[in-house]
Amino acid sequence: MTPNAGSRAPAWGASGGFRLMRYFAISTLVAFAVVGLVLATLQHNEEQFFAQVQREQAAFFARAQAQLAKEHEEAARASLLAVHEASHVNLTRLVANMLWDTEFAPLAATAQKVPVNACRAAATTDDAARAARRNCFAEIGRQIRGWSGFRQLDAKAYAAMHDTTVFKIKVFDLRGITIYSSEHAQIGEDASGNEGWRRASAGMPASELTHRDRFSAFEGVVENRDLISSYVPVRRGREGSIVGVFELYSDVTPFLGRIKVAAKAFAALTADNQQRIEEQSRDNQSRVDGSSRNFLIIVCSLLALLYAVSWLIVRHGQRLIDRQHAAQAQAAERERQWHREKMAALATMAANVSHEVGNPLAVIDATARDLPTDGAVVAAARAQILAQCGRVDTMMRQMTDFAAARDAGPEWIDVNARIKALCDFQSFDFRFRGMPIEFHPMRDLPPRELEPDHLNELLMGALQIFIDGATSAVPSAQPHSPIRIETLQRATDVVVRMARAGAPAPQPARADALARRAGEFGWHLAWAAGAMELVLPDV
Repeated sequence: MTPNAGSRAPAWGASGGFRLMRYFAISTLVAFAVVGLVLATLQHNEEQFFAQVQREQAAFFARAQAQLAKEHEEAARASLLAVHEASHVNLTRLVANMLWDTEFAPLAATAQKVPVNACRAAATTDDAARAARRNCFAEIGRQIRGWSGFRQLDAKAYAAMHDTTVFKIKVFDLRGITIYSSEHAQIGEDASGNEGWRRASAGMPASELTHRDRFSAFEGVVENRDLISSYVPVRRGREGSIVGVFELYSDVTPFLGRIKVAAKAFAALTADNQQRIEEQSRDNQSRVDGSSRNFLIIVCSLLALLYAVSWLIVRHGQRLIDRQHAAQAQAAERERQWHREKMAALATMAANVSHEVGNPLAVIDATARDLPTDGAVVAAARAQILAQCGRVDTMMRQMTDFAAARDAGPEWIDVNARIKALCDFQSFDFRFRGMPIEFHPMRDLPPRELEPDHLNELLMGALQIFIDGATSAVPSAQPHSPIRIETLQRATDVVVRMARAGAPAPQPARADALARRAGEFGWHLAWAAGAMELVLPDV
């Protein structure tokens, strides 16, 4: 199979020049595209990050406003509760100043005579027991209402609370028994387990805000009202000792309604603010998106401009490379032409020498063979003449075999025989008389299909580098050490190895030129310290 020179040099175009434009256009375009894609991705991530920040800020503001509205409403309710609790404390003191000594104190004294321990000790394990307990306390209430001054007290209490926001009033003794209630059915009930009564009996008022669907007030039954109930201690005497507990229920529906209206107005305001924030966020996002697009357009334009400028520079470099390679190709072609002409001249010279020297040599050989052999001197002269004729004939055949003109094109050759002919021919060069060539062929070396002149050209170039290295070597080198040439087989490849002990490293330009020349033939030539290897693959 003919060696394919192009298969060993994929970086070269059809014209032999390096495909700089193709590699630059592809690699740079891919690199710029990757850079553009990365920039676009980063910019998109920035936009998404900004949008996320905008959303989180809007959500935080919404939560903050909702929390503020909630706290505002709770503060308003707490203020309402505190104000009404203070009002209930004052009202309790006013009622106590007016009615306690004359009305409630006698009622409390009468109630104290009614025993309650039996009712409290009643079981509450089932419905019947609980009903019996309620009936027991209801009987206590009937006994209290049966006091002679109850009607008069009740009338005064109604008169005192008429046209006020107080819907109900209850009075407890220190046992927790309800001794008076504007809702008479609750008189006699036990409030000792109520936390509000406990706090009030300990001296601390307690209030709470509740909503009642139906409520029994001084003016009758009311519906859907918001009430504040307060347990207030009653203090009498100089030491201010606690003598009872008042419970008052005040209607705060209008006030709570105003709080709700204010809360709705505040909520509407916060909703309007939230909408403005969202609109501003959308406007900011739109501006950021526009700025991002402009940024990408500018960057992509700069990348395109940079690519265009680089493309022009590389195009100019490609032209220089093409011209240089064309000059190198012309020089190589001239060198190959010179080599062919030199080999043709050698072939012509060898033919002429063989013709001009061969005929006289044949006559001398024939004459020497006709000499008599009976005399020792004549026999010795005859033998010497025949030996020298044989030597000259061998030299002529070696010159003819090496320099014989061949048709262009590859052929199957014995690599060992070809290298042996080259070594014999080079031995005629006076430069190799002080630097002998030692050839060590490998037996049974497989043949190779190639052009013999190509092998001659590379091996003669390598020998020339060794000779030049010897003439310019430093004194520590060994300029007269022999050049060793050997052949060997590595896998399916035939390897020609040339080495000389102490040889300096070849000049890079000459070594690279010879390696490129081998690559053109589809071979591989490499240099090491004082050695050269030429690989002839099985193609």
